[in-house]
Amino acid sequence: MATASVSEENRALLHRVLEVGVRIGLVALLGLWCFQILRPFIQPIVWGIVIAVAVHPVYSGLERAMGGRSRSAAALLVLGTLLILIGPTVALTASLVETAANLAGGLHDGGLSIPPPPAFVSTWPIIGEPLHAFWAQANSNLEAALEQIAPQLKTIGMWLVSTGATTGIGIVKFVISILIAGVLLANGRRGASAVRSLATRLVGDRGGELTDLARATVQSVTRGILGVALIQSLLAGVGLLAAGVPAAGLWALLVLMLAVMQLPTLLVLGPSIAYVFSTSSVEIAVAFGIWATLVGLADNVLKPLLMGRGVDVPMLVLFMGAIGGFMLDGIIGLFTGAVVLALGYTLFTAWLEVGGGAADAPPAPGG
Repeated sequence: MATASVSEENRALLHRVLEVGVRIGLVALLGLWCFQILRPFIQPIVWGIVIAVAVHPVYSGLERAMGGRSRSAAALLVLGTLLILIGPTVALTASLVETAANLAGGLHDGGLSIPPPPAFVSTWPIIGEPLHAFWAQANSNLEAALEQIAPQLKTIGMWLVSTGATTGIGIVKFVISILIAGVLLANGRRGASAVRSLATRLVGDRGGELTDLARATVQSVTRGILGVALIQSLLAGVGLLAAGVPAAGLWALLVLMLAVMQLPTLLVLGPSIAYVFSTSSVEIAVAFGIWATLVGLADNVLKPLLMGRGVDVPMLVLFMGAIGGFMLDGIIGLFTGAVVLALGYTLFTAWLEVGGGAADAPPAPGG
């Protein structure tokens, strides 16, 4: 009898285990299937969430001004964002394509000429003399100068082609992300409630606190880092286009990358100033030099105004996030990488502080 009872219990246990395994397998299969369907949209969705969180204070003010009409406020904000960002971006991209076409045509028919180098280039530290010598050779014999750097030109050309392709895809994804952000803003209250509930289920009573910290981090990084970088890039692009600098779109893109990585944008704008001084009139060169210098120093003024207080993310985290995101996902990864890594760093630091506080706390009486 005892053996029969044990056998029945084993069969019942095996049946429950199999039933649970089948249920888990079906849930996992459904989750994997959903992930495969949504995988092309994951990046725009993530960036849409970041944009929605970053511009929510502006959206709230606009919603109040429009009498609480959330959908109209979201639509107006999306339209304004598209007009402000997409127009200059398309212009800079068109400039890059046109410059590449003109450069290729000039190299093919031999009509490309390089102006002589300014005398002050040779006085630059470390790179001044070799750069002046190469520039002078390019002025007198362009083919011989290009032969010296043929491998580098091939690498740069391949990078430009891939960057141009990813830039076009990135612009499309960015537009989709802005539209997603508009939908999220129009339904922001329900979304915020769902996020808080999920955070509470995951980490307990501190879910609301960590949610507020995540929101503050995203707003701080997007406004104080990415927002400033985007403003500097657009202003630099406008100045480069006005001064007639070739490949203005490429230089504006490099300014954007340096600004996101917290590196001096004058590394790009400095040589551009030298080029304008060597090819344009003194008035245009001086005006562009002043404009470029102000753009390069603008982050010192804009960051304190746009970056929220109380959120301190090391420059190394932003640098690694921007580089890693760019290598992983192209142009849009430049933004998402910095934000996601900064958010992960902040939440991990907060978790360590909570754990350290719990570990260092004195034992309870009678414990």
